Amino acid sequence: VDIDTVTPDQLEDPSQYTLVILNKLPVIVHGEEQGSVISVKKVSEIQELRHKTRKHLYVQGLWAEHYFADIKGTSKAITAAKEKAEIYAKYDSAVLISGETGTGKELFAQSIHNTSRRKTQPWVPVNCASLPENLIESELFGYAKGAFTGANKEGKMGFFELADGGTIFLDEISEIPITTQSKLL
Repeated sequence: VDIDTVTPDQLEDPSQYTLVILNKLPVIVHGEEQGSVISVKKVSEIQELRHKTRKHLYVQGLWAEHYFADIKGTSKAITAAKEKAEIYAKYDSAVLISGETGTGKELFAQSIHNTSRRKTQPWVPVNCASLPENLIESELFGYAKGAFTGANKEGKMGFFELADGGTIFLDEISEIPITTQSKLL
């Protein structure tokens, strides 16, 4: 039964059905489609895997702990910045926070994350200045098993994959090479 074309009231007994995700990929030989590979996965299995992954991320400490109430100060500038940040938190968009070292950029970023619809998803802070130049791309984007000599045999999730559905906070982004910065776009 295609869930998109049937409403629950049209099913005799909805509990007798198992929701699945069907993925069909063509098999192409010499530029022509010769068949297909079809995979079927129970939605419940995917949800369980996602839950385990999120729990693992939580154990790793990938969550934001600060809120706007944690930002001290009552000056016009701080009050205006907090008000704007609370508005930005309502939108699913990238936010650029600039300021001198020690001005609370990460505090604002965590507060935006914790006020957004992504608040239950991972918070992944990355200090770009601490990443070795020759490993920046593999750290940010990850790699498949056997991708290069010395790589983890199982491959490695990159920071962007870890942040899937959540927020990645790229601190000191100006410290990474401009070529890598362009790849982020």
